[in-house]
Amino acid sequence: MKILVDINHPAHVHYFKNFIWGMQKKGHDVLITASEKDVAHALLDHYCFDYIPMGNYGNSLVEKLINIPIMDLRLFKKTRLFNPDIFIGFGSIRGAHTAKLMKKPCINLDDTEHSVQEHLLYIPFTDVVLTPNCFKRDLGKKQIRYNGYTELSYLHQNYFTPNSEVLDEIGLRKDDPFIILRLVAWTASHDVGQNGIKNKVELVRELERYGHVLITSEGKLEKDLEKYKARISPEKMHDLLYYASLYIGEGATMATEAALLGTPSIYISSLTGTMGNFNELEENYGLLYCYHDTKDALLKAIELIREPDIKVELQKKRKILLEEKIDVTAFMIWLVENYPESCKAIREDPSYQDKFK
Repeated sequence: MKILVDINHPAHVHYFKNFIWGMQKKGHDVLITASEKDVAHALLDHYCFDYIPMGNYGNSLVEKLINIPIMDLRLFKKTRLFNPDIFIGFGSIRGAHTAKLMKKPCINLDDTEHSVQEHLLYIPFTDVVLTPNCFKRDLGKKQIRYNGYTELSYLHQNYFTPNSEVLDEIGLRKDDPFIILRLVAWTASHDVGQNGIKNKVELVRELERYGHVLITSEGKLEKDLEKYKARISPEKMHDLLYYASLYIGEGATMATEAALLGTPSIYISSLTGTMGNFNELEENYGLLYCYHDTKDALLKAIELIREPDIKVELQKKRKILLEEKIDVTAFMIWLVENYPESCKAIREDPSYQDKFK
């Protein structure tokens, strides 16, 4: 089988890396196409993946709309000789369009309910949309729900083992309290009009009273915050998150990652309450705390940092979650390798996915 995996964000490298290795191990041919977004290419290089660079869609909504047909044509030209049997991506607009043009099936993952514009652009052209069970929107007959989260494709215990050497790299010990702060650029089309942390400098000054503050940011940092920048290789971020005393930030993916790793996780965004995975992690598992207001979030952060056994308690909750959720990568491999019969089987009996727990 020939499979095209389309990458549009650094997180997508993690979503699909174990899937790619798994399919290659089974003898399938995989072609990767990748946008030039943040550290996406650096991650692909680190994992020694061959890929076709695709440039990027731009930053503004107007630029992105203008570049959609350009990206579609570029993907078609670069992949037609490979002639994939199936396309897969995460909300991949160009993947869905090109697959339809080549009369090939396309599977897209999605976990972002408020990405309405992207849904309008790719769902009519895709064949299957995979979403977590807790996804709030009904996307129609193409939607298949699974009992897991996208981030479990790489943070499931079958794939992730924390490496404490990352602490040596930044000069910390296991018992040194430190806080990871994530800032986003708010340039994604689904982030237009949204906002997160107010007065970042003041927040950092309050947080550093309780531990080292390490900032990871999509955009350029303010001058007063530059000294807090986390200077580690991007592939080591999950190790750092695992050992952190606290995660706090505007990054939805990193907030979910921290929660799934059993690290106290606080999400600050005007989007709070709109995403099913956040509601489930907060209400069902107690692994995440969501706030609109930065001051309220800071009070919770101080409370969590002061609680001596918080990580022990969260690790217990994490264990319960992992026992209840499926191995998302194993599920994806089965779904793609046995497509389209696999989709028919899971629609007729959604409990079939329990085989992947």
